[in-house]
Amino acid sequence: MPRRKPLADKPGTRPGSFRPDNIIEFPVAEGAPGRLLDFLFAAMPDSRKTTVKDYLKYNQVMVDGNVTTRFDQELEPGQTVKVNTTREFQTFYNPRLKIVYEDDDIIVVNKGYGLLSMGTDKIKDGTAYSLLRDYVKRKDPRNKLFIVHRLDRDTSGLMMFAKTMAAKETMQHNWNNMVLERRYVAVVTNGPLEPAEGEIRSYLAENSAHEVYSTDDPSKGQLAVTYYKTIRSRGLYSMVELSLATGRKNQIRVHMKDAGHPISGDRRYGSGPSPIHRLALHAQTLRFVHPVTRRDMNFTCPLPPGFSKLV
Repeated sequence: MPRRKPLADKPGTRPGSFRPDNIIEFPVAEGAPGRLLDFLFAAMPDSRKTTVKDYLKYNQVMVDGNVTTRFDQELEPGQTVKVNTTREFQTFYNPRLKIVYEDDDIIVVNKGYGLLSMGTDKIKDGTAYSLLRDYVKRKDPRNKLFIVHRLDRDTSGLMMFAKTMAAKETMQHNWNNMVLERRYVAVVTNGPLEPAEGEIRSYLAENSAHEVYSTDDPSKGQLAVTYYKTIRSRGLYSMVELSLATGRKNQIRVHMKDAGHPISGDRRYGSGPSPIHRLALHAQTLRFVHPVTRRDMNFTCPLPPGFSKLV
């Protein structure tokens, strides 16, 4: 029986050929070719075109932290293209957690509803933090991950993690100056808000049952300021856009309760069951100054589909 010819190995996967990653970084400058493949040909003139195409085919090309195989992806000045000439980039997949952006210093994710940001005394694994920690350690066991801020378990949307202690400390120590915008969208109950746009201000405290509540006494709580704007209303529900001047625990949920319009599905803070079977609160926009490069980082993720069905 004739011997079958072995299938061609993907770059960097041949048994016994392990080598450290060799990652080449190419900044996209003004006047550079717009299509990714054309850019790679120009950036790597000493490599054969078939080799460059293989890099793209086998997940060895990354644009601004995202692995891509699209030869016709359009590039913009200021972006960064990385090529791993050794093997494919490590990719991450989880149905409840999506990496939106990653570089050497930070990771920005879209966290799903019902997923803890970090562990508790009873739950250590299966959190956003533990899933991402395991992912970065698969690349290199020496890698670390640090929590910069959190979202409630029942709130979906954008949050960021740091991959170095320096990035973490820079963000946390300068949070009010580094974070340029945090915008949430919620669907609230009890009809239209009056007025349709405004500000809610109170001092937030926490009782022994770990429930946050508003107080007028500055000595008992921390100042919290929430700005809201109605997007649209229908019947019992209104979709509102919310931005935070302060970032206190459960701030939006408490302030919507104070306004007489608790968030749909928020049984803890005054609402009944939700037709979409979840808390209707989503962190849609996160804009901040990059802790290392000082670039303006601006991310927006889609609303969960159930939100629009309510209004």
